[in-house]
Amino acid sequence: MSKKTSLALFVIVFLSFGNNSVASDNKSCPETLNFKKEKLADDEIVDLCNEYKGKVVMVVNTASFCGFTKQYKSLESVYRKYKDEGFVVLGFPSNDFGEQEPGNEAQIKDFCERTYKIKFPMFEKTVVSKGTNDPMYKLLGTMAGEYPSWNFHKYLLDRNGKLVSSIASRTDPKSASVISKIESLL
Repeated sequence: MSKKTSLALFVIVFLSFGNNSVASDNKSCPETLNFKKEKLADDEIVDLCNEYKGKVVMVVNTASFCGFTKQYKSLESVYRKYKDEGFVVLGFPSNDFGEQEPGNEAQIKDFCERTYKIKFPMFEKTVVSKGTNDPMYKLLGTMAGEYPSWNFHKYLLDRNGKLVSSIASRTDPKSASVISKIESLL
């Protein structure tokens, strides 16, 4: 095999494994966490299973210019209150609804940190709507029987990675019903 052919083959193989939105091959991982995602405005790839397996996880699609954007404050508050008990919020900015997340990832990260002091993990800008969504959101939407239809839709996973609740955008993360669900899982 020539050096050119070897290099071309390497590039093809490398690129085929470079998609960080696809499921990994970790067989011991719950399928809901068996994904690798890029951190927001960062090149670091996070294996969701390695980082969050065994935790109660809230997955939420976010937007900076939405009527529900104030939920960032609630999400951060709930995250800080329960993180030491094994709870985590995973934020995925999305421009799917009303073009309410038009900025680039650096702008989104700056907005979240400066305006809402966000410390919970935020990941790459993601397409979450039905039919065009990434593999993780496709799985969650299929399992829940509903996909996000607006910003700040929340999926709640138990410590085993089982989807236990799909929570509407209008429901604030600090509402009694959501807090009750989180506490019952901790």
